[in-house]
Amino acid sequence: MLSQSSLFLLILLVISWLGKNQSLLVAVVALLLLKWTGLGDKLFPLIQAKGINWGVTILTIAVLVPIATGEIGFKQLTESLKSSYAWIALFSGIAVALIAASGVDLLKDDPHITTALVLGTILAVVLFKGIAVGPLIAAGIAYLIIQLISIFTTNGG
Repeated sequence: MLSQSSLFLLILLVISWLGKNQSLLVAVVALLLLKWTGLGDKLFPLIQAKGINWGVTILTIAVLVPIATGEIGFKQLTESLKSSYAWIALFSGIAVALIAASGVDLLKDDPHITTALVLGTILAVVLFKGIAVGPLIAAGIAYLIIQLISIFTTNGG
């Protein structure tokens, strides 16, 4: 008989296949293989503890490739800063990084919220063609909203 976790992953496998989401499909297959081969017992705690950092590192490498190839240099950087859109992008990047940092803290302090964040991310990926970098940002946004609610509820608002 299948365990609840295997059944859940198989449902996600079907959803990712139907939704044609290759990233989710590969992730689920990898997790199922680790689980069913018994390697998950040793690797899941490590992946859970370090996986977000590994993922952020891989994303950062991908973003920095144009610098490494010479496609983007100081000339392009200074030219881009003449654009108002570039300044919006600059401040958006700062804001997202700060929001995501708060999200990491929220996930550490309230791990049960991870379930809702993962479900929201899966729904966005499958139904709206989103990208699964959402949990950190979602956690950061949730943290900000929780803080705002806390401010308004403790101040009698």
